[in-house]
Amino acid sequence: MAELRRDPIVGRWVIVNTDDPAVPSSFGKEDHTPKQETTCQFCYGRETQTPPEIECFRAPNTAPNSPGWSVRVIPNKFPALRIEGNLDKRAVGIFDVLNGIGAHEIIIETPHHSKNLADLTDQEMFDVVKKYQSRSRSLGQDTRFKYILVFKNFGESAGASLEHSHTQIIALPMVPKYVLEELTGSQSYSEHRGRCIYCDIIQQEYQDKDRIVCENKDFLAFCPYVPRYAFECWIIPKQHEAQFAEISSEKQASLASVLKELLIRIRVALSDPSYNFFLHTAPVNYQSQESYHWHIEVIPKLTRVAGFEWGTGLYYVPTPPHESAKYLREAKL
Repeated sequence: MAELRRDPIVGRWVIVNTDDPAVPSSFGKEDHTPKQETTCQFCYGRETQTPPEIECFRAPNTAPNSPGWSVRVIPNKFPALRIEGNLDKRAVGIFDVLNGIGAHEIIIETPHHSKNLADLTDQEMFDVVKKYQSRSRSLGQDTRFKYILVFKNFGESAGASLEHSHTQIIALPMVPKYVLEELTGSQSYSEHRGRCIYCDIIQQEYQDKDRIVCENKDFLAFCPYVPRYAFECWIIPKQHEAQFAEISSEKQASLASVLKELLIRIRVALSDPSYNFFLHTAPVNYQSQESYHWHIEVIPKLTRVAGFEWGTGLYYVPTPPHESAKYLREAKL
């Protein structure tokens, strides 16, 4: 019989198939062979085809917006929100309206078109994570912005329109609903239990053991007990931290290591699926640091959200998380 499970943070219910779990071979395979290299604006030598760079790791004595870089941050040419202007909050009848003010940036992770995030060296991955943090810090200094989201789409079915490996970062003038639900749920748990719910989840994962995928001294990667999707994974700092932007350089290196290992395990176990990941951190200048715990959620694109999910807010998960973790843990790297 399937199980109904309730997420203790946001109260979401999911249906987990425990009778006849889907295995990795149950899901379709995608072809990620590069097709856009001859026209890709993110490639080495085409720096003038993008907006001017904001930040960059580049070799000494090389000029901005020229070859010589290893990680490059640029404004999105077609931003969802624009940084210039005022919010001008106003009412339109019963509706609240703001101008589309924010920031939308691209972190180009490598000059090499055929290299993906899982292919990067440890140092290259570390440099990417450093840019995640430096841009989060910089954008958080703008008093108009309340929330900074780092996210990645890999593969066409995950929403990537450009195949050259990149991450996006968006600064928002409000805190998005999903994050608000996490903040509210974790605050309520803290008020009733006197503890961080994410710290308790970590302890539960160590107690149960069978949902852990990999770890190092600073981070734990696991398949959550109440996932929304097959093979969903989280990466969470073992030590309580609310703000990603405040982690040390040593922890950035640890995060780079565990993120790279998890992406390789997903690639090997699931035949290189498309995926999304996003980094949930406390809002800018958030006061309740003791109740929230930043983390990364990684979602392989193995199934589609359809009418049942849209109509109910429930999710049907074809593979139990302990089975997902087993396949990922046992992948031959």
